[in-house]
Amino acid sequence: MLNRKSVELLAPAGNFETFVAAIESGADAVYCGGRHFNMRVHNLQAFNFTNEELKAAAEYAHKCDKKIYITLNNLISPEEIAPLIDYLKILDAEIKPDALIVQDFAVINLIRKLGLNLEVHASVMQNVHNTPYIFALKNLGVSRVVVGRELSLNEVALLKQKTGMQIEYFVHGDMCIAVSGQCVHSGVTFGQSGNRGRCLKPCRWAYKFIDEVTGEVLDDSSYKLAVGDMCMLRKIPEMIQAGVYSFKIEGRMRPKEFVSRIVAAYRKAIDGYIADPTGYSFDETDWQDFYQNRVRKFTYVQAFGKLTKADIGLSGKHEPRFFSQAVIEKSFDDSSAANNFNAVEKISKSNCEKLNVRVSSLESAKSAVENGADLIYIGGEVFRPQKPFTLEEIKSAVEIAHTANVKAVLNTPRVTTDKILAELDLQLEKLQNVQLDGILVSNLGALNFVKKFNLPIYADLSFNLFNHEAAEFLQKQGAIQATASIELAFAQLRNLTEKSDLPIEILIHGATESMICDHNFIQFYHPDFNEFATADILDKHFALQDSAGENHSLRYDQFEQTHIYFAKDLCLLPYIEKFAGAAALRIDAQDYSPEVTGLTTKIYRAALDGKNFDSDFETLQKISRRKFGCGVHHFKESKNS
Repeated sequence: MLNRKSVELLAPAGNFETFVAAIESGADAVYCGGRHFNMRVHNLQAFNFTNEELKAAAEYAHKCDKKIYITLNNLISPEEIAPLIDYLKILDAEIKPDALIVQDFAVINLIRKLGLNLEVHASVMQNVHNTPYIFALKNLGVSRVVVGRELSLNEVALLKQKTGMQIEYFVHGDMCIAVSGQCVHSGVTFGQSGNRGRCLKPCRWAYKFIDEVTGEVLDDSSYKLAVGDMCMLRKIPEMIQAGVYSFKIEGRMRPKEFVSRIVAAYRKAIDGYIADPTGYSFDETDWQDFYQNRVRKFTYVQAFGKLTKADIGLSGKHEPRFFSQAVIEKSFDDSSAANNFNAVEKISKSNCEKLNVRVSSLESAKSAVENGADLIYIGGEVFRPQKPFTLEEIKSAVEIAHTANVKAVLNTPRVTTDKILAELDLQLEKLQNVQLDGILVSNLGALNFVKKFNLPIYADLSFNLFNHEAAEFLQKQGAIQATASIELAFAQLRNLTEKSDLPIEILIHGATESMICDHNFIQFYHPDFNEFATADILDKHFALQDSAGENHSLRYDQFEQTHIYFAKDLCLLPYIEKFAGAAALRIDAQDYSPEVTGLTTKIYRAALDGKNFDSDFETLQKISRRKFGCGVHHFKESKNS
């Protein structure tokens, strides 16, 4: 029966005053963060609570029969594990929140190891988007998931029906354009990770849309990634009928007056529908005042389908703050990177010197094998105009690899909805007689889904692996190897690798995505695109050009997602001796031709074997589509939370 307890209105608070105001305005629960380990650390004093304030807030909430959730929703670096343990013990013994909102699997791992009585909600940054993922979290004791912002209400309703899990969904506020947890632009470019509460919002920069080959400007400079603010106030019945339990308002950096006004408006609408569902109609009386006081333009984002150009704040006029401006990405031989590598001893855990290569086609697989790869990743996303691997091509790639005593591991998409998992199930059933050497997965749902095929499981970049506790968690879940996050600077990367029992793969060269987006930017911004008349435009290559003149390649895959690349490809060849102790080094050649794939593999094989590669490297620089950069490594560390 639908009643007042059927729905939770969840409000944000950046300080105690706002916390009280949110409850007084009608919130059922409030979420807030401590001075560390959360996603709002730009101004610790202004928007976060001391331990004493958290305790007072918890006592106040419970006195009012309300709930308090504490955000522990950032990635944790290796050096933060010890203070994290202390913080968890304080939360458990003294503050006693109703739940923690968690991104990093290290937190779940530690709560279980330490035997703490702390309830866990899975953060939106975990990118929960399929049924096996939710069941896996249920088995770990997680009681609620904040589902990915890319999910429509129809998809949310199905997940709710299939799993019975309590669902939290954003209803109002600032939204990211990238798939949840899959943006590393700020972390790599500025050493301030959006996954660690320090996002400098490159998505709010102005970009030109250009032809990548000719450089022709097809759509002039505008704020092409600046999605508007979510506003579901007019869609309360749809939210409730989809099975959403917790209605989450974004805004821990917003003032008390803003939070109070938003909470009161949603409280009124929710209560009105619950009191009389059949007689409910949206009250237009207060709407104009509410609308006129918005921050950005309002949008339903993807609650009712794919984002469109109309959901983007192209003019930039309503952006409340620009956190950064575009910069030239650092070269692969940058002096700061060299100094940082020289200041830290090499990884000394092992010395296996395995070279793994992610390829995009059968020809590229052959090229990688012939030039010294120890393992190839085949399948997964491919970018137009290339076609996905067919079953026969996968079989051929495995045969080519095994003839050369090379392993062949099947790649899977980084985002795996239930539909994609169903397709993966059919693919693996038909490949049962093919001797695959493993499967590469990108989320906890896919990891648990593929266990039934009894293949070795490799954990990919999308797990955002930052520390050895999270590595231990993945090992317990069945992974035999994991790829480290590309947001980790070398000293932190070394720390992770040496403390982990799970073998760690390190990305050392390749075209790397800064964001993955569930949208078609070519459709948005190409003046001649028509889905029926000119769909072949999707086979061409375009880029976003920022105000520093850097071109960020756009690649469109078979799952209708756009991959936005850094302007420079990662190249850590000058520092390769520092990585020789890692379990494996990886070349990401997904956006490379067979020629570039082969030559890149040959160079790194020669470097690992102690052979000269200078002339080949000069050739590679000439034929590569993009210049080479050093990624995050010109910083000493990914700045802590």
